[in-house]
Order: sequence, then structure tokens, then C-alpha cells
Amino acid sequence: MPSHLFADPPAPHPPERGSVDALISQTRRLRVDVDAVRRDAAAGDDEDPQGRWQRALCDLAVHQLDDLGAQLGHLKAGLPAQASEAPAGRPPAASGTSLLCRVGSAEWNLLTDEAHWSDELYEIFGRAPGSGPLTLDELPSMLLPEDQGFLASMVTDCLVDGKPIDGEFRIRRTDGAVRTLHMMGEPVLDSDGCTASMWAVLRDVSALRSSRQAVHETQDTLRRQQHIARTEHRIAVELQESVLPPWRGSLLLPHGGPAALDLAAHYLPSASSELIGGDWYDALELPDGQTLLTVGDLTGHGVAATSAMAMLLGALRGMAVAGIAPGALMRHLNQLLEASAQPALGSAMCCRYDPVTRVLTWAQAGHPAPLLFRDGTGRLLTPPEGVLLGATSGAVYEQAEVQLRAGDLLVLHTDGISRRTATDDAGASRLLDLAPRFAEARSAQECVRLAVEEFGEAERENDACVLIARIAA
Repeated sequence: MPSHLFADPPAPHPPERGSVDALISQTRRLRVDVDAVRRDAAAGDDEDPQGRWQRALCDLAVHQLDDLGAQLGHLKAGLPAQASEAPAGRPPAASGTSLLCRVGSAEWNLLTDEAHWSDELYEIFGRAPGSGPLTLDELPSMLLPEDQGFLASMVTDCLVDGKPIDGEFRIRRTDGAVRTLHMMGEPVLDSDGCTASMWAVLRDVSALRSSRQAVHETQDTLRRQQHIARTEHRIAVELQESVLPPWRGSLLLPHGGPAALDLAAHYLPSASSELIGGDWYDALELPDGQTLLTVGDLTGHGVAATSAMAMLLGALRGMAVAGIAPGALMRHLNQLLEASAQPALGSAMCCRYDPVTRVLTWAQAGHPAPLLFRDGTGRLLTPPEGVLLGATSGAVYEQAEVQLRAGDLLVLHTDGISRRTATDDAGASRLLDLAPRFAEARSAQECVRLAVEEFGEAERENDACVLIARIAA
């Protein structure tokens, strides 16, 4: 046990018992609080890397507090007494039965070749006290082969050069369990300044190291997932920007002529800008002089949703240019989604506007109907029959027609414009409430600005699009 010749003299002012008791109480209270947080974290999704990392951090904090409690307990009790002789047949206590079992001490006398171990050290090694302590020459036999050289180097530096020991190694207990020990020790000098013995404290830090390893592993997993998510988000944004129409501000279609459409549109991101969905809007002048108006929304987020949206919008544009009517066009889009390698559901609306007759022909697939504003009031157009795209094979999509007038305003939008939850559907009514302000607006762009002011700050669950068309006089 510690010699009076130990290189470093004891502290002249040991801590008062009351202050140590207070620290022990604080550690216990903090341990209870951290354990409560750990239980809450454990209730999360096991597949979520963020949750696994949080649980690993909580486990590590608990083990560190347990370790701190053990050290404070030793500080309160004082140094352990020298190990007494125990009956040879007494089995070692189970490792980790108490916090104090995690710390043991030993002294190896170089002059007599004797060794003294504390009871706790026998328990750490899983060794019966009756079998006696291991000498410095015998100690490496308990270590894993790859750690034996490191221990030999530490002991040599301590005994020859007087360097303190501070390092970790792994042992294989007599029961086959592998434990990680942290060893701190110093040489004990005789009156001539020569090394007479070596004294050391060994701690079983297996649980602590295991928790730290779990933190590192879950943190690495979380970082990889975050990197993948950032990459996918960037790709989704780039794909979305490449597919949505390049025009910003106002657009007049068809170019020139009476009864043209004054157009403006806007994309509104979700409350979490990381969620890039499959919403789209588009306006296109067709070869026959008519104008295509469309908005839609595919389920899902990320690259899968934006790539499916790109496929669908490309097909929609091609069929519209080929002169396919809105109802038949929706039927073809439904067949396209059915045959897609990544099946999805989507809602969509397709309109053809004839500037000569001012007739709007439109079809929809499970999508909110257009809003028509006229003379300061607004109403929902009655939707023709049409189910969600991809919902069923052989679906029928009817068409509807509406006669428009000069000064009329059409508002097309996706259902995420105001939706905070899956059941919130107040977007249409809030848009209709804007009728008096729309009537005072001088352009479609100004109407879009009013809509964005109304919905732009909403905590939307999903992203959304709004497309406004005003019939020129």
C-alpha cells in the first residue's frame, strides 16, 4: 500500500467531509436528472441516427457520473486498507456490483518481489484472493496480446526513469470477459532515492469506454446521414430549379393580341426549408395559340419527389404541345405514374385557355379547384370528376369549361399553401377573403404579392405553389 516514501507528499489540507458529502449529493441528483433525460431519449425511434446519438451521449454522461460518484466515495472513505488474507476458496465478487468495485490499488515491492492487492482489484480481475496477487512479471499474462507491449513500456519507464504511469489496457478475466482498465501509478523511492517499489491505482473503465465508443459511432453515423441529406437537398433544389419555369415576375401569354393572360406565380417553401417537395406550376404558349396553365403536387420529399415531378411535368408539357385535351392528358399522366419504377401519388390541374373565345377548359386529379374572382367577389369552380394520379388504374377524368370575361382573375394553387397539418384546409377560404384586395390590384404580380403576404409566414407542413392569371381587357 502507499508508502511514506511515496514521491509526492499528501495534500496538506484534505477536503472536509461535509464538502465531499455535498458533492456526492449533487452528483447523485444530477445522475437522477440525466437518467430521466436518457429514458425520454430511449422512447424515440431506434432507426433515427439523431436519437441514437442522443441516447449514447446520455449513457456516457450516466457512466461518467457513476465514475465521479465512485471517486468521491473513495475520497470520503480515505485510502483503502491493505488487502487482508482471505480464504483460498472464496470466489471473487461479481465485477461492477458497486461503484467502489471499479477501483482497486496495488503495490509491487522490487526488493522483496512481494505484491499487495486490494480486495477491489481482485474483483476487477475476477481473481480469487486466495490465489494471491500477480507480480509485475505475471501481470501481462492477463492482458490481450496487443496490449502487453504497452504495459511493459509504461512499467519500464516508471521503474527506470521514474515516470508516472497513466494509460489504459485490456485484460481477459478468468471468466473470459474482456475489461478495459485505466492504470495510474508512480515509483516509491527509498532513502537513497532509488526505486524500491511501485504503487498504482487501477480503474475498470469498460462501461465508460463502451459508452464513448457508442457516442463516436452514432456521431459518425449522424454526420454521414447529415452529409447525405445535404447532398440530396442540394440535388433536389437544383433539379427543381431546372424544371420549374425560368420566368419570374409577370408574363403575358399568348404574346400579343387581345384577351391575353397576365400571369405571375410563386413557390412557397415549407416551414422546414429542408423539405423540397414535388410541387410545380407552369404556363406555356401552345402551338395553336392557346395557353397551358398547370399546377400540381406529388407526395414525398427530396430527390425522389423532384425527379418524379420533373418526369411528370415534362410529359404534361409534351402532351399539351401535341394538342391533347386536359381530360385525356390526365388519363395519360395517371398511366405514366402507374408504370413508373417509383410509384407515387399526386394531384394535378391542367387548363387550356383560348384567347379567342375566352373559354377555359380544365380537368383535375384530386386537386383543389381554381378560384375565379369577378367584380370583387370570388368563388370555387365546380370540379369535374378526377381521382388522384396513381391511385387507381383506368381512372376517368372529366373536363369542365368556364366562360371568362375581361378583368376576371384565376387563382390556381397546391393544397400546401396554408396547411399546417394534414387536416388543415383553410387555404381556399383565406384566398377568397382576399377578393376586395385582388379587385384593387393592377396586375397579376401584385395579386401574387398579396397572396404571399397572406401565406408567406405560415408554418406550412409542405411547400406550395400559387399561379395567378388575369384576363386582359
